[in-house]
Amino acid sequence: MNLDKILAISGKPGLYALKVQTRTGFVAESLLDGKKITVNLKSNVSLLSEISIYTYEGEKPLTEVMQRIAVKENKGQAISHKEDNAKLTAYFKEILPEYDEERVYPSDIKKVLNWYNMLQAKGLVTDEAPAATSTSEEIAVEEPVKKAPAKKAKAKKEE
Repeated sequence: MNLDKILAISGKPGLYALKVQTRTGFVAESLLDGKKITVNLKSNVSLLSEISIYTYEGEKPLTEVMQRIAVKENKGQAISHKEDNAKLTAYFKEILPEYDEERVYPSDIKKVLNWYNMLQAKGLVTDEAPAATSTSEEIAVEEPVKKAPAKKAKAKKEE
């Protein structure tokens, strides 16, 4: 499951796919309705690949949590994020038994399950392991060409 180009934008419903980066921000496409929006750099934007869930041992990347949900649900839909809090916390405890119950709130669990169901509905839940390997796009980026320092012109000797 590749979450590298999936965004959550504060104040906007749903998830967005990063399409194009511009000088003043970027263009994102909604996974809900397919509409493209421009987002400036002042907006509070989170990449799903950068989000982690607190556990007692440290933090668990959201990619791993989503992968665990996919395994449990056999890549099908998870329970609805609209269930009551007790049911949601019990479900999340099955997926991630070591999550920190004091720092992970029911609202966080609702977000994770809502995001998973959105990604699953769009067919973005795959077998891809949550590895930090470089993608083909990252490999294609060239190193900046270093120019040799300019030679200084020799000063003319005055006679």
